[in-house]
Amino acid sequence: MVIERDNENIVIRLNANLISLEQVQKFGDFFRVLEYSAQSQGTEEEAAALADEIDKKWWKDNKHRFLK
Repeated sequence: MVIERDNENIVIRLNANLISLEQVQKFGDFFRVLEYSAQSQGTEEEAAALADEIDKKWWKDNKHRFLK
């Protein structure tokens, strides 16, 4: 893994043979949340709505692990 800063961007290079695109997407989602929270002027209600949306997506992606 290589992490570089290029002006206003941080570039992360990963060996494509060692990590799946699904795993990379999960990290991307996490970084997107960090970006949004850093820029947010949101209200408590907006934060609660976002948390609900994230919970629903997580359950959709993971319910197969709990229900058979």
